Amino acid sequence: MKIIVTGGAGFIGSHLSRKLIEEKHELLIIDSLHPYYSPERKKRQLSFVQETGPVTFVKKDLLADEDELKSLFHSFKADCVVHLAAIPGVSHSLSVPNEYVDYDIKATINTLRMAGESGTKKFIFASSSSVYGNTKQAPSMEEDAKGEVVSPYAAAKFSAESFCKAYASIYDLDLTILRFFTVYGPWGRPDMAIYSFISKLMADEEIPIFGMENKRDYTYIDDIVDGTYKAIVKDVTGTFNLGNGKPVSMERLVEELKSHFPSLRLQVTDRRLGDVTSTWADIGEAKKLLGYNPSITFAEGIRRTVQWMKEHEQNSF
Repeated sequence: MKIIVTGGAGFIGSHLSRKLIEEKHELLIIDSLHPYYSPERKKRQLSFVQETGPVTFVKKDLLADEDELKSLFHSFKADCVVHLAAIPGVSHSLSVPNEYVDYDIKATINTLRMAGESGTKKFIFASSSSVYGNTKQAPSMEEDAKGEVVSPYAAAKFSAESFCKAYASIYDLDLTILRFFTVYGPWGRPDMAIYSFISKLMADEEIPIFGMENKRDYTYIDDIVDGTYKAIVKDVTGTFNLGNGKPVSMERLVEELKSHFPSLRLQVTDRRLGDVTSTWADIGEAKKLLGYNPSITFAEGIRRTVQWMKEHEQNSF
């Protein structure tokens, strides 16, 4: 297949791109190297992708470079577009909500239009567990997202999902929406809890905990890539949760980290504005229709992440 991955220099995008190259697909990565986190790090992630095999990378902004991108979409003629490009981060969205309207909604609309107008048949949109808002103590099923979100980031993702459905209808796109649940692992985003905590522990610093009551459905990157790849290659459409299906308490996270860093010290404060208390994916639909089956346990995922960071990020501290 000929596949465009937007945001392919990011955390999930770089891992997915490697998988696509390994499986012999023709790949075009589009990424603006947005400074939400270090563009230099994203360049390292691109090198990580390029180790696997040939790939075309184009540095373009989905908002500012629309005319050039239209030509690129029309000349490449992708069978599938995987739209990962976005500004992530709940707390950051409280400070600059209009950026999320631009990069998480408007850029998605542009990508949908360019895909549709260039004859792309399949469109995969990366959404988020945040669209469920504050859920009760039960796993979230796909139909549970009602727009009752608690952050601008979540509102942008939920809105973008609606635009995806609108443009899928306009252009007859085969649309799949994937809601990712708290992804972690090697090359993880520096602002995410697990990466941030391990970074601080490697520097012998206290780790800040914003509410010990929090629970997250932490999902290892390899499982997310596997689920996304299945969505690309299978003749299936719809909205699917990609999580581990097992929420992890903050106490359990601390316990796992302590097994690698026995001198761990905590600084516990109140939960941050915009954060949900818990996430928990019902992955029944993804299992049934995509054949998705997450296999990396939380303990194993943490072990792999700590090992990778000690080998690759030690010089940062």
